[in-house]
Amino acid sequence: MEYSELDHLNDKDPVVPAIYGRLIKELQTFGPLKIEPKKTSIHLANRFGFAGVYTRKDYINLEVHLNYKLSGKRVSKVEQASTNRFHHTIKLSSVKDVDKELLTWLREAYELKK
Repeated sequence: MEYSELDHLNDKDPVVPAIYGRLIKELQTFGPLKIEPKKTSIHLANRFGFAGVYTRKDYINLEVHLNYKLSGKRVSKVEQASTNRFHHTIKLSSVKDVDKELLTWLREAYELKK
């Protein structure tokens, strides 16, 4: 079955598509962006997957893949996926959450080599 971005954005509070739209607009300034809707999330990739969007009723859980462990109150969960890869879950509940700090982490994730 094919999934679309709309499958993840329908029936959500208006803030969810607003956050998603801002996020994608900012990410597209980094360079080529592959948007791959899956059953439970939307994968974001350039050469490799660097982030995942998990929509909820009134917020987004954004998973950012980095080669080091982030710490801070914004990071709600960290999983070590492999020796050099950490998956960080960051809750976005407002368009303002797509800020300079978040975009710095996303750019680092976007530019990582496998």
